[in-house]
Amino acid sequence: MNAVIPPPVGSEETALTVHEFAMRFTATPRGARLARRLVSQRLDVWGHPYDSRVNETMTQIAAELTANAVRHGRVPGRDFHVRLRETATGGGDGAAVVIEVSDTRDGWPSPATPVPSVPGPPSPTQESGRGLRLVSVLADDWSVVPRAGAPGKTVRAELSLRARRR
Repeated sequence: MNAVIPPPVGSEETALTVHEFAMRFTATPRGARLARRLVSQRLDVWGHPYDSRVNETMTQIAAELTANAVRHGRVPGRDFHVRLRETATGGGDGAAVVIEVSDTRDGWPSPATPVPSVPGPPSPTQESGRGLRLVSVLADDWSVVPRAGAPGKTVRAELSLRARRR
């Protein structure tokens, strides 16, 4: 599917969606597992083999975000949504893979609740609490925004297709 995406404010280039995959999943561990596998499969079909940096990184990000949607954003009877797309810009430097995971739990974020940039470090004995910290390290950019037109939130992570400088 090709579509023109409006550029960010101040940008002179227009991003073009080269590939796109979107699907709803049941808000269960099985749904999260299926979402992760389909993200990896889609990336392979789009030319990012299973053992490539892009596929492995985006699959890990998908695993963290979908697990969070199931664990923290679950509302009984409502699904979560995954949208994966590969974009390119006219100059070629802006090529990226973007994943958006939307849950349906209402009430966060709200104007009264600021979104943290990165959660504080978990205790070494904690069994969870590292997911968004991992996403912040793996992704070139990430954000949390209210879900458009529905209750819940969308977590968006972007991975540049340029060679990483890290």
